[in-house]
Amino acid sequence: MTRSNARELVVHLLYEIDYTKETPEQALEDRLEKGYYEALAEENEVYAERPSKKQLAYIRSCVCGAAERFEELDQLISRHAIGWNLHRISRFTKAALRLALFEILYVSDVPTGVAINECIELTRKYEDQEVVSFVNGILGSFSRSLKESDQ
Repeated sequence: MTRSNARELVVHLLYEIDYTKETPEQALEDRLEKGYYEALAEENEVYAERPSKKQLAYIRSCVCGAAERFEELDQLISRHAIGWNLHRISRFTKAALRLALFEILYVSDVPTGVAINECIELTRKYEDQEVVSFVNGILGSFSRSLKESDQ
């Protein structure tokens, strides 16, 4: 399984947590259970291969870390989604943005550009071009704000 596929699983799990209000641990246990996971493979090719131990550790770290910081990440999204109320943003888009922001801020081996590009590509897979542009704008604004604060 590639890191990109692992990211997609993380976004699915963050979406589920936002929707069901499950704990991250419960969502991980339920969704990664072998029988459930194999059933998902029939619906989405990203589930065709099980995560390796390394990818599973990444998935677990991102899901738990981002879920613990939903409030902080949502504040960042709101700050950079000028003119948009957070409640107007789809759960999927919020999940993708939450992961990208989490990676930028808390995952040291993921460069900012990679987190942004992966989020945009994932959004492109599930949303229309207007949403992709919206996500690109939010992440670009956030990235610029980081550069300004470093100066």
